[in-house]
Amino acid sequence: MTLTKDHIGGLIFLCFSVAYGYYANQIHLFPGDEYEPFHAKSMPTMLAVLGIALSLMQLVAAHRKAQVKASEMLSFAGLDFKIISKLLVLMVLFAFALEWSGFLLSTIFFLVGGYWLLGERRPKILFIASVPFATGFWYVLTQLLDIYLAPGRLWAFM
Repeated sequence: MTLTKDHIGGLIFLCFSVAYGYYANQIHLFPGDEYEPFHAKSMPTMLAVLGIALSLMQLVAAHRKAQVKASEMLSFAGLDFKIISKLLVLMVLFAFALEWSGFLLSTIFFLVGGYWLLGERRPKILFIASVPFATGFWYVLTQLLDIYLAPGRLWAFM
């Protein structure tokens, strides 16, 4: 059997969905919630089942292809592992920055840094692509969905 990009993607998504389903079943419920039609486990469990079903469909569809094109073969040519590793480091820095600078500033700097690593160098475009998105996302989370996001330790010092 020849592994293609579709097989690898389907297997990764299957592993992620199974792990997500396992941890979704670890969610504790309030007493009596197990008899409710919708509770804290409902949505994560359905997402896990949907992810497993879609990944299995991906694997079956990839297996049914009679001929494997040369472009579909698993190849690492053209992948820039330096940029991939820099983006992973940027994600870790974003996670550490959340506690200190808060969600809004951390997200803006993460997006600016990500766009810059991917090749955009114009400051105007960097901030136009980052600030409205991060601000809009912050607004939806805090004002519309009423989710508390800690402002960060730097704001507490001021």
